Amino acid sequence: MRILMTGGTGRVGQAAVERLVAGGHEVRAVGRRPEARLEGAEYASCDITEFDAVAAQMRDRDAVVHLAAIPSPSRPGQEMFRVNGQGTFNVFQAAADAGIRRVVQASSINSLGFNYGIKVFPIKRLPIDEEHPVHSTDPYSYTKNVIEDIGRYFWRRSRLSSVALRIPAVYHGGTYEEEKWRARGLAGRAAFERLLERGHDEAARIARELIERFDAFRARPSRRGRGFGGSHAVRHEHGDSDPALWQLMCFHTDFWTQIDDRDCAQAIEKGLTAGYEGSHPLYVNDSHNGADIPSADLARYFFPDAALPPRGVNGIETLVSIEKARELIGYEPEYSLFGPRPARARSSA
Repeated sequence: MRILMTGGTGRVGQAAVERLVAGGHEVRAVGRRPEARLEGAEYASCDITEFDAVAAQMRDRDAVVHLAAIPSPSRPGQEMFRVNGQGTFNVFQAAADAGIRRVVQASSINSLGFNYGIKVFPIKRLPIDEEHPVHSTDPYSYTKNVIEDIGRYFWRRSRLSSVALRIPAVYHGGTYEEEKWRARGLAGRAAFERLLERGHDEAARIARELIERFDAFRARPSRRGRGFGGSHAVRHEHGDSDPALWQLMCFHTDFWTQIDDRDCAQAIEKGLTAGYEGSHPLYVNDSHNGADIPSADLARYFFPDAALPPRGVNGIETLVSIEKARELIGYEPEYSLFGPRPARARSSA
């Protein structure tokens, strides 16, 4: 398959290029850095907000992987919308004009609106799935709603099939960075065990107070311009609380999810090659939570009003469902911080 990849020099892009090239695909990657190089792939400088430049790169391509975007709420809302919204429309329009019928794009777990949002909304049920209502109140999360809708528009208009991968935080697998993620999870687990030693009622009260402090921070007027209300802004504002417990609580806005960059690359390749039609958002993440704490306990103390499935949740299975990705594209995580790894998992060397 001849693939055009935007954002090929980013963390996810590099892992995806490596996997796609190893799989025999021909990759043309584009990005804004003129001097960049990617082993095994053709590279060209291209700004996705310039339509003609994007259209020129679509020549002789069979499919598109669209990763280029502002990846966090680090810019004013209007700039995020220009790059993420207009850039994505340009990519889909140019692909449709070129007769391309398959796009895999990077959305985000933040499409839900729960992490960076400045207003609280109820989580109705766990595990979160693609049918759960979204409620974005920050510009970054809203751009993710927009790009998913762009995919739906081009399916209706041009029968261009796509998946929008709702990716959580990505770590570079098989490295010291992965060990830091694991160490953070273990520290949170120890803090949670100390919390439970206080008894259920006291533990529930403390968890509730931490979340109330968190929610008050996200609503501060000074934060409303850029949507910094989420966990990344408050992980160190623990006051007199146990820092490890505070950090564990902050990650409830992402439901303790993460993904190894190699599994992210797997989802991208399968999004290109699986047999499906239509436009679909898909949660893709680790099959287990990143706290190494029973998921039923996490739900009980941090989401006490969310409904659980009749079967409950088993062990440390993820609180963000990947069942739709399993069914539609055959995604199955090969790497996990704490869960078992399938026998077919590749070496991390």
